[in-house]
Amino acid sequence: MRKIIHIDMDCFFAAVEMRDNPALKHLPLAIGGSRQSRGVISTCNYPARAYGVRSAMPTGQALKLCPQLTLLSGNMDKYVAASRQIRAIFARYTDQIEPLSLDEAYLDVTDCNLFQGSATRIAEDIRRCIYTETGLTASAGVAPNKFLAKIASDENKPDGLFVLTPDKVSEFVKTLPLKRIPGVGSKTAERLSLLGLHHCADIVTAPLPLLVKHFGGLADSLLKRSNGIDERPVCSNEQRKSLGVERTLEQDLLQYNDCVEALSQLLPQLQRRLDNYSNTAAGRMTPIQKVGIKLKFSDFRQTTVEKQGQPLQLDKLLPLLDEAWQRRQQQGVRLIGLQIGFKTAALQQLPLPF
Repeated sequence: MRKIIHIDMDCFFAAVEMRDNPALKHLPLAIGGSRQSRGVISTCNYPARAYGVRSAMPTGQALKLCPQLTLLSGNMDKYVAASRQIRAIFARYTDQIEPLSLDEAYLDVTDCNLFQGSATRIAEDIRRCIYTETGLTASAGVAPNKFLAKIASDENKPDGLFVLTPDKVSEFVKTLPLKRIPGVGSKTAERLSLLGLHHCADIVTAPLPLLVKHFGGLADSLLKRSNGIDERPVCSNEQRKSLGVERTLEQDLLQYNDCVEALSQLLPQLQRRLDNYSNTAAGRMTPIQKVGIKLKFSDFRQTTVEKQGQPLQLDKLLPLLDEAWQRRQQQGVRLIGLQIGFKTAALQQLPLPF
């Protein structure tokens, strides 16, 4: 039986800013686009969330919900430095660490002998050390697998701990809303709801042919998660699946040549990120599988065009941009993104399409 901890920092970017400037602590605060430009909210503090402001929300919408919102552009150097401090703390307890982003990670502490092997006390000590050494709070979930640990870390946010012991798993997942399963987005949740499937218990009793008919390969994952099953190990090699950059534009682009210019500005940014990743151990072993271009239009529709084996060169990317541009339906372009997908270890072993 594994002992997995999921650590999730509380409103991380905003928390770093509040730590460095305590006057911001009780103000609605968000990290994102300025009042004079379009963009999206990266994260926000809890006073802002009380107004309905959320991560990934367009800045304009956030300002309508909370006109007094304090907006900061953010300082990635500070956030990376804080993240490194936190990861150094994790390493005191285990080398089985799987970072998901700057502000969250899985830890497998099955073989950790500290605190007589108590995952609960280990999680408590990690949270204590993070606060003492960085001034930031973290929430933690302790469970027998990654799926349940991630769910658990959200139970007592912010600055909380939730422990799900193996004997409590069955009862816990019965009433768990399906929309809380990682990977179940709004569209999938809507389809589940139309079929009368709202909680994990509903999936367990649903006919398998019905699930396969409507959800295909996702049916197996839904069944496993609804039974509290997740066999995935904590992977400490930090192998990425993708890497990308995107830009929300000051004004909608109405001409194709303007999109070409915007793409040409994104390309060196992505190349720098790729160079940095390639200098890591995982990056040196991870070849590029595909390249994609994303456009978001004035009506907020978005489309992505990808191609395998595509060189990261502007002239080779233009056919992808052209295809995406043709889907605009006379709308302008409000966001352009460029992404590469890596060939994962599993895909290197199997001759299957990406």
